[in-house]
Amino acid sequence: MDQRINLHQFAETHEVTNQPPSLDGTNLYRIDLPLQEWSRRFGAGWAQDRIDAYGALAGGPLMEAGFLANQNKPVFASHDRYGHRIDLVEFHPAYHQLMQTAVEHGIPSLPWTAPREGAHVARAAMSYLHTQAEAGSGCPLTMTFASVPALRLQPDLAETWLPKILATHYDPRNVGIAHKAGATIGMAMTEKQGGTDVRANTTRAYPVGQPGPGQAYELVGHKWFCSAPMCDAFLTLAQTDKGLTCFLLPRHRPDDTRNAFYIQRLKNKLGNWSNASSEVEFRGALAWMVGEEGRGVPTIIEMVAMTRFDCMTGSSALMRQALTQAAHHCAHRSVSGRLLSEQPLMQNVLADLALESEAALALSLRMGRSLERLDDGHEARFARLVTAVGKYWICKRAPAMINEAAECMGGTGYVEDTILPRLYREAPVNSTWEGSGNVQCLDVLRALSKEPGVLDALFDELGDGHGDKRLAAHIHGLKEACQDTGDIQYRARQLTEDIAVALQAKLLLEAGNAVVSDGFIAGRLERPGRVYGALPRGVDVQALVARSSPQV
Repeated sequence: MDQRINLHQFAETHEVTNQPPSLDGTNLYRIDLPLQEWSRRFGAGWAQDRIDAYGALAGGPLMEAGFLANQNKPVFASHDRYGHRIDLVEFHPAYHQLMQTAVEHGIPSLPWTAPREGAHVARAAMSYLHTQAEAGSGCPLTMTFASVPALRLQPDLAETWLPKILATHYDPRNVGIAHKAGATIGMAMTEKQGGTDVRANTTRAYPVGQPGPGQAYELVGHKWFCSAPMCDAFLTLAQTDKGLTCFLLPRHRPDDTRNAFYIQRLKNKLGNWSNASSEVEFRGALAWMVGEEGRGVPTIIEMVAMTRFDCMTGSSALMRQALTQAAHHCAHRSVSGRLLSEQPLMQNVLADLALESEAALALSLRMGRSLERLDDGHEARFARLVTAVGKYWICKRAPAMINEAAECMGGTGYVEDTILPRLYREAPVNSTWEGSGNVQCLDVLRALSKEPGVLDALFDELGDGHGDKRLAAHIHGLKEACQDTGDIQYRARQLTEDIAVALQAKLLLEAGNAVVSDGFIAGRLERPGRVYGALPRGVDVQALVARSSPQV
């Protein structure tokens, strides 16, 4: 009798246990109670079915496409195989899938094509879901969306371009605009020597014939950063005899020949891998003046205000996806015989992350409501201030929050098989792009001190603390800080932070969920911790964790 041992029975050394079930295919809207509540609260109740449908896409096919688009970065081809200069950036099909889905569902166009109460909020909610699946494609989507107010300043150009910018048709072909049903718009502002100081730009614009708004010019110069260089046209800045001026520069000339727009290289970035960012040169590139000559910064600000709003929403989205992953992991992972989500210290951390996420979402969607009411003086002044406040605060909070969420998952959160490393790499983009932290804080000071009514609008919005003594004391201190102008630039970050937290606390109090508002005020105003997970006693951490955890 053969006594040999069958070693194959020992080949499988273990079975997989103590791991969370997959979240693949989960509807990201249906597991996000705060998004459901806040989008309804700010007027997008009519769009819930639409947002729900996008939540299914974001958690399913778009999530898968996001991984593929980041694993296969865009590739720059300067010449074809015959030696002709082509300046093409080639993207993986997954990137085009992400773009097509977003465009077809109106993410770059909804508030402009169907303006109504809640349209900006509904669009922001869908963008929030899309960004959780993949953030890099958000750059051209945002710029296309944000180009509309700037182009409307030049009606003759708007007549040609806006119907295609607002179309729900995505066409990535490298052909002239006349051959396309839909178009995307990029932006190229910063230069090597100037960076944030765009007035230091050296790119020059020379009139082809008659000068002035809507007229053709040729641009000569360089741009240190041009995001999404395969867009159909770009809003850019160049100097004329009257100063810095805004122009629309297409990739193709009206006769379908290539414009003199040359990509020098793609930037090798920390994150945002699926999106191409480039350095470009204009060598007599044909462009058309947008807005008043010499007023390029005020003109482009029409676009920048919208892109800064999307930075707020985008950072909120990254935080939400990090929270979703961490909460789901901890709800199914046992340590020392107990689920992580049942252990007091982990509950403190998860609850703190949940508060940060919901407060960011609340302020972002409140900003969305303001964008729909800019004909209201208070709302216009509120939007002017909170564009900078929210861009600074929410984007600053995201990296540390995402890092903490990854730590909740242990080593699992540090490997590329999960989405956490991508979220962490992505987070600094929004705090840097469209004006870094100091730029935003100085803009807050500018709005408060130089624009009539903005300071009053802030304190009208905050009120008297809504019955909470802690918030009332914070608002009182904020008033004193605004009146003390001696070294206000030095204190600009602290002031901006205090404004942001006051606004978030007020919004949470107004919403009426005492568990959320009390936890936020206790952890941000009463006894703020230096790291996440230092909430004081008395906070209902179990309820906060339950509110934010996916139930799958």
